[in-house]
Amino acid sequence: MSGRLEGKVALVTGVGGGIGAVAAARFAAEGARVVGCDLDRESAARTEHLVRSQGGSITVVGGVDLGDSDAARDWVDAAVAVHDGIDVLYNNASTQRFGALDELTVADWDFTMRNELDLVYYTVRAAWPHLRRHGGGSIINVGSIAATRGVEFMAQNAHSAAKGGVIALTLQLVVEGGPHGIRANVISPGLVETPNTAPMLVDPPERLRRIVLDRIPLGRHGRPEDIVNAAVYLASDESSWVSGAHLVIDGGGSVLG
Repeated sequence: MSGRLEGKVALVTGVGGGIGAVAAARFAAEGARVVGCDLDRESAARTEHLVRSQGGSITVVGGVDLGDSDAARDWVDAAVAVHDGIDVLYNNASTQRFGALDELTVADWDFTMRNELDLVYYTVRAAWPHLRRHGGGSIINVGSIAATRGVEFMAQNAHSAAKGGVIALTLQLVVEGGPHGIRANVISPGLVETPNTAPMLVDPPERLRRIVLDRIPLGRHGRPEDIVNAAVYLASDESSWVSGAHLVIDGGGSVLG
């Protein structure tokens, strides 16, 4: 690796698996001191062990429920107490529930908002004073192509609304953070292979193949590395004049409508 994040303190949420685990390893390999968290203790410990075995600097805290504002603040404050500042906050963590509008329960809606939108707000709010005191930094939020278009193969009303909120929040962070040197950007992935989606992609349902996979101009679904490559750029000084960007990474599929 080229040391693009050398010396930076990077907070990464949801590092237990999938894109988050790949991001933790890549950020550390690029020279960052990574502080990660995950709700699942076992997967958090696995990621920490893996990255350390590769020579990376990382501490991962398991059992952190970022949907609890106090827990989010405690995790951020603990990271700052050790590293004396934050350079990067990568809000990768999220979980959601799906269902058609007339079938999704109010509890499922609230769960999705809590675990896709509220947790981003809570973590940013906790990091904000530290970023200001540190002279700025980079906030990377994760949206979704579902926030900017309808999705035909699966009912995603709560997920779409929550991720739309993440994108809108990010734009306001750009305005409020700019005078303090705080940059904020969004990455919106398309269909990426993760532990959750892999079983579906091994033998895709016909509707998924026809509506999504066969319509990706670059001819394949995404891999975690495709998303993490963009995150490294947004975390690095190479993007020092980039704030308010919305990077859609989906192989070109969303341009087809």
